[in-house]
Amino acid sequence: MTMKFQIEALEELAALDAKLRDLTDRFTQDQKTLNDKKAAARSLEDRLTRGRQSLGEMEKARGDLVGELRQMSIQVERSREKLARCRTEREANAAQREVEELRKLYRDREIELEKLDGLIQQGRGEFDQVTEQHGAVSGDLGSSESDSISRIATSEEELARKQAERELLVQKIKPDLYRRYEMIRKRKGTALAWTRDGTCSACHIRLQPMLFQKLLRADEFGQCPSCNRILYYRPAAQPDGTQPEAEGQSESP
Repeated sequence: MTMKFQIEALEELAALDAKLRDLTDRFTQDQKTLNDKKAAARSLEDRLTRGRQSLGEMEKARGDLVGELRQMSIQVERSREKLARCRTEREANAAQREVEELRKLYRDREIELEKLDGLIQQGRGEFDQVTEQHGAVSGDLGSSESDSISRIATSEEELARKQAERELLVQKIKPDLYRRYEMIRKRKGTALAWTRDGTCSACHIRLQPMLFQKLLRADEFGQCPSCNRILYYRPAAQPDGTQPEAEGQSESP
């Protein structure tokens, strides 16, 4: 395989890998967006369930308090009647204390009821807010889910096609060169760089004259001493857009 053939195959592979990276990023973002919307909807549904349960428990507690207040009101009235029937000062004092204690308990329960009413009102307000948020998220999810699923499916198919193209392209590249390419790509994101005037196209460092002269011969790949990418010489394009043959191009060792 000629050096020119290997360069062309690597350039195709680098371009394809860039497309695959963009496709993967878009696919991942679409999946994340859809999953985030579903997670938000589930979270709001859980909050609504807990809110209903909490409101139900507070309403029950309020009903119990109201029932207790009714009973205490009856007890207060009975104690008053008892006080009115007292014949001795001792009986009157005892009955008065009983009335006062019942009134204090009654007032305590009223305060508890007022606090509970405040909590119920606050809980209903929060529940209404969550209900509104859930409606908005569910509506957005309902209108966009099918489109998102379609985009994800399309991206999966395109990724599969590009991966198949990549497997065929890799077969054109020497195994040891491909191993170098993959090792650098996984570390750097891109593995290929070229030079035309003695400067690395990836990191823009000025190459040593000896290395540049070696690349000019176009009989083997080099490696950038700064970014470690695979380096090769790319001559300037001709007016018709084609690349001229480099001097001394031969079979790679």
